[in-house]
Amino acid sequence: MRVELTDVAKGRRDLALPATSLVYRSGRATLAIAETEQRPTVLGLIASGRMRADAGTVRLDGARASRALRRRTALIDAPDVSDPPPNVSTAGMVGEELMFAGRLADPLSARRWLDEHDLRGLARVPIGDVPATDRVRLMLELAVLRPGIEGLVLVSPDRHGGDPRAWWQLAHEFAGRGYAVLVIAGQAAASLLTDSAEPSSPRRRPHPSGIRLRGPRPKAVR
Repeated sequence: MRVELTDVAKGRRDLALPATSLVYRSGRATLAIAETEQRPTVLGLIASGRMRADAGTVRLDGARASRALRRRTALIDAPDVSDPPPNVSTAGMVGEELMFAGRLADPLSARRWLDEHDLRGLARVPIGDVPATDRVRLMLELAVLRPGIEGLVLVSPDRHGGDPRAWWQLAHEFAGRGYAVLVIAGQAAASLLTDSAEPSSPRRRPHPSGIRLRGPRPKAVR
């Protein structure tokens, strides 16, 4: 799948989201930079087909298809929209996500799922206390259980702290599994990723619009 946002904007007075363009597609991780409290979530909603932009266009495989985009993408951990309550146990959150995926969602099934992913030790831990990398991994793995999901839109993983390179590597891993991955984060995290990126060869530097760690080079967009 290929999702293209062209000059999308939301809001008039406070500019909840200024004109923004980006592309994310199957097999690649793309980093989008969005600052302020609202903009990452607004961009995530638009990029996943869950909110209509006031201006600009959103295309899925070259055509306007917001319903299809919503069916084929998962909006992950967006503040005040799809993030779990911080006091819910990890096992409880897993059970709820298993239910959304059409699987057995009882406590035993949730614990078994955690066992399969070597995360059983987090079962009773409130999701708000789960380390950032484990939280992102949990949510990505649970999202891809949903039928028909091809795109993953992860919002503000940097707000949980930790090393941005860890969740960025996870984004690459899921892109390597064929998913279209869009990560929306702040400038500070993007700058750290840029500073830590290694040139692809001694005589070449990473393109200024991209951040390369391993695997396909994604684009950082504003």
